[in-house]
Amino acid sequence: MSDPQPVYLSDYQPPAYRVTHTELTFDLDPAATRVKARLHIERQATANADAPLQLDGEQLTLHALLIDGNPLVENEYQVSEEGLRIERVPERFTLESEVQLSPKDNTALEGLYQSNGMFCTQCEAEGFRRITFYPDRPDVMSTFKVTVIGDREREPVLLANGNPIEKGDLENGRHFAIWEDPHPKPCYLFALVAGDLHRVEDRFTTQSGREVTLQLWVEEENLPKTEHAMGSLKRAMAWDEQAYGREYDLDLFMIVAVNDFNMGAMENKGLNIFNSAAVLAHPDTATDAAFQTVEGIVAHEYFHNWSGNRVTCRDWFQLSLKEGFTVFRDQCFSAETNSAPVKRIQDVSFFRTAQFAEDAGPTAHPVRPDHYIEITNFYTLTIYEKGAEIVRMLCNLVGWDAFRHGADRYFERFDGQAVTIEHFVDCMAEASGLDLSQFMRWYSQAGTPEIDAHGEFDYAHGEYHLTLRQRTPATPGQVDKEPLHIPIAMGLVGTKSGQDLALTLEGDKLGKETVIHLREDEQTFVFTDVAEAPVPSLLRNFSAPVKLHFPYSREDLAFLLTQDSDGFNRWDAGQRLAMLALDDLIAAHRNGVEKVMDSRVIEAFRALLANAPADKAVLAEMLTLPSEAYIAEQQPIVDVDAIHAAREFVRQSLAMALRDEFMATFEANRSSEPYAPTPEQIAQRSLKNVALSYLMSIEDEQGVALCEGQFAANHNMTDVRHALTLLVHSDRDDLASPALKTFGEKWAHDPLVMDQWFTIQVSRPQPDVLDRVKYLMAHPAFSLKNPNRVRALIGAFAQNRVNFHRLDGQGYALLADVVIELNRLNPEIAARLITPLTRWQRFDETRQDLMRSELERIQREPLSSNVYEVVEKALA
Repeated sequence: MSDPQPVYLSDYQPPAYRVTHTELTFDLDPAATRVKARLHIERQATANADAPLQLDGEQLTLHALLIDGNPLVENEYQVSEEGLRIERVPERFTLESEVQLSPKDNTALEGLYQSNGMFCTQCEAEGFRRITFYPDRPDVMSTFKVTVIGDREREPVLLANGNPIEKGDLENGRHFAIWEDPHPKPCYLFALVAGDLHRVEDRFTTQSGREVTLQLWVEEENLPKTEHAMGSLKRAMAWDEQAYGREYDLDLFMIVAVNDFNMGAMENKGLNIFNSAAVLAHPDTATDAAFQTVEGIVAHEYFHNWSGNRVTCRDWFQLSLKEGFTVFRDQCFSAETNSAPVKRIQDVSFFRTAQFAEDAGPTAHPVRPDHYIEITNFYTLTIYEKGAEIVRMLCNLVGWDAFRHGADRYFERFDGQAVTIEHFVDCMAEASGLDLSQFMRWYSQAGTPEIDAHGEFDYAHGEYHLTLRQRTPATPGQVDKEPLHIPIAMGLVGTKSGQDLALTLEGDKLGKETVIHLREDEQTFVFTDVAEAPVPSLLRNFSAPVKLHFPYSREDLAFLLTQDSDGFNRWDAGQRLAMLALDDLIAAHRNGVEKVMDSRVIEAFRALLANAPADKAVLAEMLTLPSEAYIAEQQPIVDVDAIHAAREFVRQSLAMALRDEFMATFEANRSSEPYAPTPEQIAQRSLKNVALSYLMSIEDEQGVALCEGQFAANHNMTDVRHALTLLVHSDRDDLASPALKTFGEKWAHDPLVMDQWFTIQVSRPQPDVLDRVKYLMAHPAFSLKNPNRVRALIGAFAQNRVNFHRLDGQGYALLADVVIELNRLNPEIAARLITPLTRWQRFDETRQDLMRSELERIQREPLSSNVYEVVEKALA
């Protein structure tokens, strides 16, 4: 597409026609699937009587078209690349059509396609228009009845949304199944799967006593990998009943695992379709992180049954209405199931690295955008993760009781409807009695707010004066920013007692922790009756998605690291302390002077190891240095070589100074008990492997022996993968090559494990990585048509900062080559893959020129709307 046009929120108009009931018949064939549609259509009362019927449709061959049983002649309708238009239609009628499409040629994996011989659909956001002519928009909600016809041997299992009604055999080795979904839904929630699948079945009894059948459908070899997902589903169903009072509403809930899938999973009503990486887990093949990811994604998609399916989006600008709310719900579920402090630390660490970078880049957009060219480009961290942080702020502002009451009001008032973000926030305002009009700016204003804070202790009067100033940097299309309502959870930690002090603000006694509300550009808060000089603990539990600037000394940070009662802020103090040391070392590397390690960081880590918190998983997070990606986001100009050198220097300095402590930590957390992905075992393994990482950073004989022993023991995939990564990332090929060979040969049959094998190799810091990427692209197990494999190899290489950003620009050229080829195969994946090039303005002039040159080379190609939009914004 040469010049795709944007869609604007301000142009929204309700549909002129609605579909009350949809009947579909699929006659499946890899090259020539026939789809018959029978749509019961009514003109909306607000529409003009002469309004034409406009249906979306792409890559469809039309064979028949009838209204109320009467065939239409060619001059009564027009078919274009965008769809079908009929100028004159009755007020109420039945439209029948028959189209043909080719699932085997659908490499974009949108609509109906084939994955390893299995038929599968992906209709969100606008994939249904590749199945039949239809008003492909979320505010058209219809009941569905679906007949699926397939080859009895090739597709013995035929699935669709809802409840099974009938099945039977047909002539010529064919068979059929009929499914009916009684709940009105938009077409983006339609799902169909047909193939040679096997099921694992269980039951769940709802709180009202109704029994629901649960089914996981997988290929036969994956049956042993389903137990964890089934358990996660049952836990999520029970949690949603307890936390939100939401029962499942059908008699059957199904999940299907698919190898080729653009997303993580899809919440299609009653038939969730999952990327196999997001649902399959076994101790031999999946890490602790994978087990937790599966649990979180299974819960997320199930929670969508209410926050997204029963109540859905009016239009795609409201995407965060369902995604932000549901991410918040799955985060709360995972926090209650595992370690709440660790879950919060991990979520915020990822958010501050990746979403802050998105907010600072050329594709920055509000949580509710005001326009887009390609909606699939807006399935972003801003929509999902920042949207979740806004819902979390809202929950904290109104309190849990009012939030739950507001959620009940939202679900009950809008059940079966397509609504907007205002509807959700208005329910919270009604339930709490709060004016949330200023809070709504969080949805319309792009960028990361920054808070400049300053505090002074008045010894004479026992007062602490805290001044806060907020500002939000300009973003594309938004130069002027209005002040936001920012809730800041805080406490004051006494420097003598090391305890939280009692807080009194404007005469109100607030306990030892409170939330202050920053609503203006600048506000000063005066705390009285402060018994001793305090260090402020601000933004506890990351109470708002902002950047906080406070002039903490290194002594202040070391103090908070050991004394703060808030686990998140203890971790954050350690990160800030490490960042100050890293800043010094980056400058030293850039200026060519000797690097000197800050002893205060070493002593702070020593104190952590000597007086460890009870939660070993929290300790593991506190001992982990900021990532190179996070460090880069704190620098005015990204110097990849200096950042890498500085971080490695800190790691090795800590390892040498605290070798005995790390060795003792490793030994104390070794275990031979049978593997289980329990919070206790995960915490133990996490702490042990952090210690091993430090020991391997200096590669002494004992550390290497421990690493080789852990790899050879083959006790569980978490330990094996971690040891393999350390061996492959070492400077010794005699360690890396044998381990890679052993691992690759053992797991060549398992696609998900081989994804790890690819990623480990191309994320190593050694300079041979680019050649390794090119070699692996020719590997028989690699295919550009498989999104998981592309992410595992090309995506992982683009995150290898020191090698992707090599000064000869060959890393950039390789990524551009892949994007150009993928643009023809799978535009959605191509557009996501290009992100590292779009941040070109953050680098030195040489790298800027090289990255911009590759973007311009991509721009000269015939581009999909997906890639076009990203490149145009990056070069604007």
